[in-house]
Amino acid sequence: MYKVFVKELPLILTNELSDIANSKYFLLNNGSVREAIEALAKKKLGQAYIYHPNHEEILKKFCKTIPKEIAAGGVVTNSEGKVLFIYRNDKWDLPKGKLDKGETIEECAVREVMEETGVQKLKIENFLKTTYHIFKRNGKYKLKEVHWFAMKTSYNGELVGQEDEGIQKVKWKGPKKIKKALENSYTNIKSLFGE
Repeated sequence: MYKVFVKELPLILTNELSDIANSKYFLLNNGSVREAIEALAKKKLGQAYIYHPNHEEILKKFCKTIPKEIAAGGVVTNSEGKVLFIYRNDKWDLPKGKLDKGETIEECAVREVMEETGVQKLKIENFLKTTYHIFKRNGKYKLKEVHWFAMKTSYNGELVGQEDEGIQKVKWKGPKKIKKALENSYTNIKSLFGE
């Protein structure tokens, strides 16, 4: 099962018939996939399911309809145990970005955190999870697959938000401020903190 968010509403790709028993589900074809995304984007449905019997094939086939963009990012903790957040598009988010040709997912995650926040001396501790969401660019839907890593840093220099990426603020946040930030964040970001 894959949970793909469309405007914060779940589009669930599943091979389990029990998942879709009493729900609106769509077949895995071009027209149906777009219909499901539009229904969620316009908030006509609270959630939607796409069914395909083969779990191994479901994401691959979905990506034939909605092209995939691979990205990576980090949940960065400093020596005080605070977590690095960015603020853009009126939401608190975590630094992440698109994979460049020829780089590994890990290299992408470190580069994007550095570019978006100015933080140096990053060390990947472990892989956290992969999240999925649909976005629209130039009138076309795309699936963003984001690979998240837990990172540590001893950096205590200036935080600089990447202006051309629309980042207005970069902040270190402790437990209370993290909880507050997550109230104005994305479902995928909340999931990284177990919410």
